[in-house]
Amino acid sequence: MTSEEETAAHVPVVIVGAGPVGVTAALLLARRGVRTVVLERHHDVYPLPRAVAADDEVRRILQAAGVGEEFAAIARPARGLRLLDARHRVMAEFPRAAQGAHGFPQTSMFDQPELERLLRDALARRPECDLRTGVEVVGVDQDSGGGPVRVTLRRDGVEEHLWADAVLGCDGAGSLTRDAVGAGWQDLRFEERWTVVDVRTSLPVRCWEGVDQVCDPDRPATFMRIGEDRYRWEFRLWDEPEPDHERLDERLHERLRELIAPWVDLPYGADFEVVRQAEYTFRARIADRWRRGRIFLLGDAAHLTPPFIGQGLGAGLRDAHNLTWKLARVLQQGADERLLETYESERKPHARHAIRLAVAMGWAMTGGQDGAAALRRGVLGAAFRIPGLTAAAARDLSPALAAGPLVRRHALRRARWGGRGLVGGICPQPWVTVDGRRVRLDELLGDSFAVLTAAPPSPSLRAVADGLGARTVPVAGLGDDGRLSAWLRAGRADAVLLRPDRVVMDEVPLGAADFTDTAGWASLLHSTQKPRPSGQLAVETGLLRSATR
Repeated sequence: MTSEEETAAHVPVVIVGAGPVGVTAALLLARRGVRTVVLERHHDVYPLPRAVAADDEVRRILQAAGVGEEFAAIARPARGLRLLDARHRVMAEFPRAAQGAHGFPQTSMFDQPELERLLRDALARRPECDLRTGVEVVGVDQDSGGGPVRVTLRRDGVEEHLWADAVLGCDGAGSLTRDAVGAGWQDLRFEERWTVVDVRTSLPVRCWEGVDQVCDPDRPATFMRIGEDRYRWEFRLWDEPEPDHERLDERLHERLRELIAPWVDLPYGADFEVVRQAEYTFRARIADRWRRGRIFLLGDAAHLTPPFIGQGLGAGLRDAHNLTWKLARVLQQGADERLLETYESERKPHARHAIRLAVAMGWAMTGGQDGAAALRRGVLGAAFRIPGLTAAAARDLSPALAAGPLVRRHALRRARWGGRGLVGGICPQPWVTVDGRRVRLDELLGDSFAVLTAAPPSPSLRAVADGLGARTVPVAGLGDDGRLSAWLRAGRADAVLLRPDRVVMDEVPLGAADFTDTAGWASLLHSTQKPRPSGQLAVETGLLRSATR
């Protein structure tokens, strides 16, 4: 070890960026006992709204981070999404349920500064977390041979160093960490300039308590209600050379009354406060690599999506949920380093899928003024009047993960029934009863692996669960109105193995007594420091038991 390494502080994980993704990652790691230092160049939360929508899976992630109840107090359920034509007639509607499969409203509106404040308050309550603000990170370096990562930071003009076992780059679109990874952007071919206007008013606003997307090539727009007296409008900017900001503000002021007329009558002198007016360039991009050694990219550092399906922030929180349990298992339990490779292989296709959906929605709104564009919008409106199609489109926002080391598709299932069953999807989260108390399912399952079973578990299945530290929960008698039993029956499974992020990793199909491919994932999840005997499940079970001692 060099003299510099000996004098610099060492921490398990450094997180660059204290936005919602970085702080959520720190909270998820803290729940697993992993210490973090979070570095942020700003002294306080950015005070103006940016992200405004969360789906029920994102709310479940916030629950896992320990802020579910606090978020409920600032969130406002929304009815869904409507596509409107140029005359504001409804072309298609995507209704969102008051309670989705994850146990929360399928769409919730919120104010990002409020979310960031409650996340930071939660961070301050965790002794595992150290938030340092007013700090500029100027370098992130790791030797090609591995070893700790050196983070160089500047505070009050003085440079310091931290050594970390891992660094999470949650530092946004202009990420310095992305440069450290050596990543470049892959352009997914969408770029438009829009203006965003956030408003506070007591005026009666014509609103259906959801999101309106106006599919008008002359003036595409988005409108939504954020809070009791808070609203947002987004309008595509004129296709002309970009004006200076002073002229842009003047033009928008002149046209604001005209632009918002379909939703609200705005007399002169009315109570109508423009909280923020900002110009954005909506882009669709994804980093060509998300990791180098122990340096990882999350959120906007890894992917940029147009906002049309409200998945920008959600994609970053899904990154954090996917990576943190794997990183904790490597750092604390000596799991195989290859476990960390599954972060990019699982999340990158998922993020690309969401970006493409957002781009498709963007083109439906803005895809030109020719006859073909009009035909496309007409076909779109007709298509979404087909029964069941809107529900399928909503499910497609978060599809099941593809097969991989931690998503084990079952040969017996393919032989008997075809399809992929429950594996790769996320377990639903109903309310359940524990000792006479009503709780959400994840509160019962805890933060580690879990086995849900509709049949008495075999000794070998119990051994697998014990080896993973997984709680085995019979679904009968949970007081969930039979929802989990019905979910298992629909998936033709007797039992499922849930990862800490609640993805179904493996299943026991009907009539099969056990998980049959434990060696496929056991080699990743258990310590590489222990001898690993080969053989059948009985031998593997012995390994699983010994790995927890």
